[in-house]
Parts: sequence; C-alpha cells; structure tokens
Amino acid sequence: MGTGKPARPGSDHAKDLPIDFVSPLPPVRSGISDYSADLIPALETMADVRVVRLPGQFILPELEKRWHPVDAERLGEGSRLPLYQMGNNLHHEAVLTLAAARPGVLTLHDLVLHHLLLARTMGRGDDFEAYQRALTAEQGWIGWEAARPALWGGYSEAAQFALPAHRRLLRSQRGILVHSAWAAEQIREEDPEIRVRAIPMGVPLPERVDEREGLEFRRRLGIPEEAPVLGSLGFQTPMKRTTEVIRALSRGELSRAHLIVAGEVAPILDLERLVIDLGLESRVHITGFLPYDEFHAAISACDLCINLRYPTAGETSASMLRILAAGRAVMVSEYAQFGALPDEIAAKVPVGDHEVEAVAAVAGDLLNDEMRRRAMAAAAREYVRENHDPVTAARQLLAACSEWRELPPPGPLAPAPRRPTSLTWSFFGGTLEVEGVELPWRVGEERELSICLTNQSFADWLPTRVGPGGMVVRVEFLDAERIHLSRRRWLRVQQDMPPGGRVELTTRIRRPEGAHTLLIEPSVAGNSTFWDLHGPIWMRELGSP
Repeated sequence: MGTGKPARPGSDHAKDLPIDFVSPLPPVRSGISDYSADLIPALETMADVRVVRLPGQFILPELEKRWHPVDAERLGEGSRLPLYQMGNNLHHEAVLTLAAARPGVLTLHDLVLHHLLLARTMGRGDDFEAYQRALTAEQGWIGWEAARPALWGGYSEAAQFALPAHRRLLRSQRGILVHSAWAAEQIREEDPEIRVRAIPMGVPLPERVDEREGLEFRRRLGIPEEAPVLGSLGFQTPMKRTTEVIRALSRGELSRAHLIVAGEVAPILDLERLVIDLGLESRVHITGFLPYDEFHAAISACDLCINLRYPTAGETSASMLRILAAGRAVMVSEYAQFGALPDEIAAKVPVGDHEVEAVAAVAGDLLNDEMRRRAMAAAAREYVRENHDPVTAARQLLAACSEWRELPPPGPLAPAPRRPTSLTWSFFGGTLEVEGVELPWRVGEERELSICLTNQSFADWLPTRVGPGGMVVRVEFLDAERIHLSRRRWLRVQQDMPPGGRVELTTRIRRPEGAHTLLIEPSVAGNSTFWDLHGPIWMRELGSP
C-alpha cells in the first residue's frame, strides 16, 4: 500500500512519478528541442517518463524508436503529470494550447511570449482583433492601448518586452520552472501567487574544442589559419546584436579579425547587405543553420565567441552554455541575467549608445591575450560541469514536480487597473524650463545648465534605469541646417515621475564653434523623442558666434 507521499527523485520509488513530457524535439530547429533531447535520458533514470508528440511536428526516426511517443490526445491519462517546455516562437504553439487545457508543471524558457502572440495573430492574416483581445486579457486597458499601433503596422519593441503576454498561461499551471534566479525574481515580482523555482539548465559536457577540426572549418570558409576569429553562434535575431558585432569588425581594434555567423538568421535581419555596405565581405562568414557536429566545429574554429543580448526575453542561452562547455571564452552583455555570470568565464560588454565601440575594445583586448582566453575557457568548462550537470538538473526538476503535482493552479486573475506609463503612452504633456543660457555665450565658454522637467500628463514617466520606457534628456548644439555640431549628452532621469512630478537635472556644456541653436529634448528609451510624442522640448537660437 502506498504512503500517499510524493516520490523522492533519485530514490528506488522514482518510477512512482509518472511524467508526460511535452516539447518540440529534433529535428525542430529550436534550442529547446535540443535541450529536451539531452534532458529526457536523465529524467528517465529517475521517473516514469512518457514523450508526447506535438500535433504536426516530425520527430527523428531514431528518437521515435527510442521513446515511442504517444499522441497529444493521451496527455495526462492515468494521472500523469504534464511537464511542458515553453518557448517564444511558433514551434511552441501546440505546447501553449495543451498547457492551457491541462494544468501541469511548465518550464518557461523565455519570460516573454509576446512575439509568439504576434506570430499567432498578426502573423496570420493580420488578425488585429485577436491580438488586441489577447493582450487586453493579459494586461487590461494597458494591453488594449499597447496593441493599437499594430493596427497601422507599427510594432513597439519596448511593449513586446515589457508586456510578456504569459500571465494567463502561468496562472493556469501548478508550478513554473525557469533557469535563472533573475527570471524567477521577475515572475515573483509581477505575480507573487505563481509558484516558481529556478533550476539549472542541464548541458552535457561535449568533447573539448578540437583545434584540428576548427582549422578544417576555417579552411572551408577561406579564413587564414593565423587570423583571429570571432563567432556569433545560434539563432540570429535583432536582440542578439549581430549587426553591432559586424559594425565592430570595421573598427581598428578588429581590423584583422574574421567573424563566423553560424545559425539560422531571422528574416528581419539583412546581414548580407550590411556586410556589403561596410566592405567586410572577405571577413564575415554567414553559414546559416548548422547541424550539431558542424556547430561544434564552428565553436572550435573561433578564438572568442560573442553572445550578446539586449533586450532580453529572460532566456538562459543554451548556445552560450554549449560554447562554455566546449571550452571557449565568451563575451556577453552586461545586462539582466547575463550580468550575473562570473567574470572569470565571461567578459562583459555594456549596452547603450557606445555598444559597438565597447564590443571592439573588449574583443580586441581578448584576442590579444591568449593566456587570459585559455584561463577563461578552462574556467568556463568547469563552471558548466559544476552548475549545469544534466543529472543534477533533472533531480531538481523532478523534486519540484513531486512537490507541486497535487497542488491547484493559482487560477484566473483580472489584471489590476493602473495608470499608463511612458512605456505605452503616446501623449507627454508637461513643461521644460532651462536656466544658464543667458546671452552672450562665447564660443568655447563652458556653462552649467539647470533643467527642470515636469510631468503634466496622465501617465507615469519611468526612470532611465528600467530600460525600454525609461526617460532620458538629450542636450546638443545644432547649426542653421539642424546638423549636429557636438556630441550628444544624455541625462538620466533617476526617479519615477507620476503626474505632477518634476525632476531637476544639471549638466556642464561648452559652446562649440559655429553653433546657432541649443536643443534640449526628453526621449523615451525604446520609443521616440518628445517631438513625436506631443511633449515639451526646448530650443534657443544663440546667434552667430
């Protein structure tokens, strides 16, 4: 007779935990597909795992023969616990449908599912009503307002990342698993009632990079054996910053470097045109999608791999972990969950206006320091061994499943009404006052300007630190033709600005030769300047010097 207690993963009674595993599987071109193929063998040693076939998705014959997947109609039969793997693209549409109908435990690989929502609605016959209806169900009137630009073909990147479109899905599950403490904290902050736990992403340790294999890969691409080689590996999207990496290659620090771009390229990116425009055809090598063996050869061919992200959908990069596991130094964005990686294994690049220069500087320094790269590579492989062991990951996953298997989901929750913010609002009524611009102002004279910005709109204005939607103020000189004469200054707004709120900023600035006009204009990160948002700007003709 059973005790009624959940099975303890790793014990002799582990098979008492029946799991229905639901995920895209190879040959689907998805990092989650490869992750699942690596995870299932570890889970099988600890639990009764059955693989569920997603409708319309092919599975490699060898995996069919090994796992004998069942059709989705049998999901959850016999009190089996569904274990879903959820991502932010159309490969996971069937996962979304099944998870919404039958509660289970869901691994959320991307905090943001807004892009999937767009693909399911606007991407299929421009179904704006379905898009607006779904986003309103997630976010109330803010979702309704944020969806409106899509009616005219406008898509706000800021809104896509700030409105994750996952709340109903997460509240319909018994528990949520993520792969970083940062991602778990984001979910807890948004909705404390959701059960969420961070577990490691399991990554098997491959063979170390093979220098001979790497040299052969270089030869096939026509890369000189002695040339320094950078790599941007995995699915290429705008947030992977591939265009910034290519631009960095045209700077002096990387004048000898070659770049391998290995992975499927999102249609929105025209990397070939950018390469031609910059005259880098001989030093940028775009391979397209690579099977696993070729992907490992591409890693071996690189001296340094670049894995930038901005903005982030909260994902833990499987391609980055595979690079680290193979024993290669890596560069990441100093942002969100990637900023928490130890400096010993990952060089950090700040995001912002000078990202291209930073990429060139950091990559140039590393390419010139072989000893540091070797030390980073050795530490990286050990980091994956200690923190991303598939058996450890499977054990922690099953512990959460055992704990949550009988618990009810949090259930529906109406979005709390709240004021709009500068992330989604379009009208920025207010005032802008400036002191310190008394005439005459001689060429070369430095002044301290005092700037007072007041919010007289209905929306909350967010501070700079929040990223998309945050407020900044630019200060610059223009000539009579409105040509920029000086480097722009970006002043950070450090505090929330509710309706009626005000902020005072100061900056020191020197008048350049030939300046006729001083322009001071607030902007919304990820959106637009106040000129386009009906907000206050300040301009003063200074006259000829």
